[in-house]
Amino acid sequence: MRIDRLFCYLRFARTRSLSHRLIDEGHIRRNGVRVCRASQPVAVGDVLTFPWGSGVLVIELLALPARRGSPAEAQSFYRMLDQQGQTAIAPDNSLTASDIQD
Repeated sequence: MRIDRLFCYLRFARTRSLSHRLIDEGHIRRNGVRVCRASQPVAVGDVLTFPWGSGVLVIELLALPARRGSPAEAQSFYRMLDQQGQTAIAPDNSLTASDIQD
């Protein structure tokens, strides 16, 4: 399945063109590697990282949806890897520049 279609089916984007824009701007990572093409295929077990609201979501695909369904149905196709909702890129307890200089 194409990653732009997946984002639409999982309700992370309202339309496929909006998910296409997220990909073109370089905001989505698949298994730690930036996604450069909207046509890039995804598979069950892939880990996707992308901005969501004021944070970053990290999800693992459990199955691939066949259509865009209800929000409850969409949530059954993935699991959140960061249950606390903290950002995966810069957690609150990260080192600062002053910590490194000491």
